[in-house]
Amino acid sequence: MPNLNETSANSFGIAPPRFRLPPATHVGGVHLQVSDLAQATEYYEQVLGLQVHSATSSTVALGSHDSDPLVWLRTRNGVKPARRGALGLFHFAILLPEREALGRFAAHLSRIRVRAGMADHSVSEALYLWDPDGLGIEVYADRPRSAWRQRDRELVMTTDPLDISSVIDAGGSQPWEGMPSGTKIGHVHLRVGNLDEGERFYHAALGLDKTVWTYPGALFMAACGYHHHLGTNTWSSGPRAKDDEARLLDWALVVPSVEVVSEAVSSIRNAGFAVERTDDGSTAADPWGTRVLIIPTAEPDAAHHSATSQSKGRST
Repeated sequence: MPNLNETSANSFGIAPPRFRLPPATHVGGVHLQVSDLAQATEYYEQVLGLQVHSATSSTVALGSHDSDPLVWLRTRNGVKPARRGALGLFHFAILLPEREALGRFAAHLSRIRVRAGMADHSVSEALYLWDPDGLGIEVYADRPRSAWRQRDRELVMTTDPLDISSVIDAGGSQPWEGMPSGTKIGHVHLRVGNLDEGERFYHAALGLDKTVWTYPGALFMAACGYHHHLGTNTWSSGPRAKDDEARLLDWALVVPSVEVVSEAVSSIRNAGFAVERTDDGSTAADPWGTRVLIIPTAEPDAAHHSATSQSKGRST
């Protein structure tokens, strides 16, 4: 008899052996530690086009004009810039609602003379940047799902040259006016110490599908149906980022209900990993210390409350 988990919801990917996150799951936001809060805020506003939603002397929350916060910046005394190749954040990825917006953003970068990496991933087109601390950022737009290809249940993702002229042309003559309505965090990509251990935590325990597993040195995973909400790679030997370095503190995974949070918590604990309760959900650390917040959608500003409560409870 076929595994219904594997044959339902989408035609590609490998479902986890037990608990599976539902299709409505998505990434909520990222919480970053930075060395200079004013400098980082200026970059996220002027280069990326995010708007400040709230600010204190140590924390700034930013998003598009009509979104909940997508990025939280936090600082404290003695934080150093990110160490090249440290385990943890490879990049977080801002998903634009359409290719036209990516074209306007690319033209904006050209006007302000900010260099960016570029790639065509078949499922998406992407630009890559680094903030003042060296933290990686991807800004991308998805291709229509009808254009995605698969090979023996594995989604086809590539890293090919981007036709940047075509992307900019898609933006037309409309100027870039900041991150548009519908902007969200599409995925997070992490450097890990071992792909098998990463799979055990994020696939078998947390419940993400494997979507791409033959890409050299990398494994991509998602809640059923997306190309990836999470990437992991072993392209660096580490070690993990230190507490006094710019780094990813945590990222939020938003699930449809408190019941799904409970199911995810049980699955993670049954796999031998520790889980802590927060005001709005639960948090667990992968084998290299990167924390994921599991939050229900029932609370409209859940991601903000959870990131705030987590930051209050940490020494970092």
